[in-house]
Amino acid sequence: MTFSRALYIFLTIFCSLVSLSKTRAEKPNFIIIFADDQGYQDLGCFGSPDIKTPHVDRMAKEGMRFTSFYAQTVCGPSRAALMTGCYPLRVAQFQNRVEVHPRLHSNEITIAEILKAEGYATSAYGKWDLAGHTQTAYTQKLLPTHQGFDEFFGTPTSNDSIANLIRNEKVIEKKADMSLLTRRYTDDAIDFIKRNKEKPFFVYLAHTMPHIKIAASEEFRGKSARGLYGDVIEELDANVGRILDTLKQEELSENTYVIYTSDNGPWYLGHSPGHLKRIGKNAVDHGGSALPLRGAKTSMWEGGFRVPCIVWAPGKTPAGTVCHEVASTLDMLPTLANLAGAKVPTDRVIDGHDISSLIHGVEGAKSTTDAFYYYARTKLRAVRAGRWKLHIPAAVDARWKNFSKPNDAAAIKEPLLFDLETDLSEKQNLADQHPEVVTELMRLIKHARNDIGDVDRIGKNARFFDPQPKRPDIRKPKQ
Repeated sequence: MTFSRALYIFLTIFCSLVSLSKTRAEKPNFIIIFADDQGYQDLGCFGSPDIKTPHVDRMAKEGMRFTSFYAQTVCGPSRAALMTGCYPLRVAQFQNRVEVHPRLHSNEITIAEILKAEGYATSAYGKWDLAGHTQTAYTQKLLPTHQGFDEFFGTPTSNDSIANLIRNEKVIEKKADMSLLTRRYTDDAIDFIKRNKEKPFFVYLAHTMPHIKIAASEEFRGKSARGLYGDVIEELDANVGRILDTLKQEELSENTYVIYTSDNGPWYLGHSPGHLKRIGKNAVDHGGSALPLRGAKTSMWEGGFRVPCIVWAPGKTPAGTVCHEVASTLDMLPTLANLAGAKVPTDRVIDGHDISSLIHGVEGAKSTTDAFYYYARTKLRAVRAGRWKLHIPAAVDARWKNFSKPNDAAAIKEPLLFDLETDLSEKQNLADQHPEVVTELMRLIKHARNDIGDVDRIGKNARFFDPQPKRPDIRKPKQ
């Protein structure tokens, strides 16, 4: 080998290492920890009187707590919104069939796909629920490894009765011990972090708990003042602590954003015959608390959509801060893309917004969410703009009424307008006092129905990637 050739090879390797080091230093890591059915009040830093969560509370003390952060009101749609940055009714679904729990079309672009194109290692652990709401009849080609994730270890959907475990695409265990899932998912996430610490990574840790059936390991069982539900939350919290400790040990804390939130509000289990039969008369104790919000999972009240959210990013997010601006899981895709130096898709509508200025505590930063829409499956039921929230008239939801307190499941016969800055519990209807606000919010409702869609129509910016269906009502679910 000539000297010049050797010098060329040396310089090439040296420049590559410099480039890799620069890329590594510039691109932050991301970890999204997504609890399942955890209520707004189920953390110490959000006011829980009897559940101890010192590690998530530490995240809030060292980072930022969001008080007006929204998801969707049930599991599958919430995951579709998080992964795509879009309202679930807008995204394309497998075979163009709109289901309560979407089978996310392979041509949708996920957070993982955007980050992977930027050199990120990507992994998903826990509950997926975007390939079919079933433990056995899911669509294999829609599992995480086909949606931008390098690795997957988890279960295809909710643990209503059982949880089968998949490694990438292969079922490795049937009817897994649910009490061990929280730790097992975290074990894998920690292993992934250690294996990929030399390059940017994205970890999506979507815990099975506290969706029922709830279960806690022997180490935590019987330890919480809140009973088994509290045990489950305290175990989740302990495993958050393990993640934070790993980041510190691997010297990754200063270059990692950790986001903790929930997919929707808590179950209300005291009115459901099915839950009462399966769990017993104390079923209500197996669900969380959304106080001071009204409502629960599946409802259009704040307790169904508004969830706790904490962002921890030492050196980037100001410590001990609280953000009251409206934000949501829809914002995760554009925000993470911006922080990673990536571009959001331009060939489709993205509903979320980049909220990095909020996360970084930029003085005077405001929410760029003009309106947030509340959908019950495919039916638009409410809208929030600023401090105001409007519920539009709607019949009793026969399918989901048993998952709410009777008063929260009643028909809405006239528009209900609430000032969420002074009335978090949605008790005082101000529609008569502010007709101009009702008119403006009804304009937004009309816009969303035409743009995103509604139970009786396909939105003009709703997506299809397969040939258009011959029957327009294929998007209309069974009532």
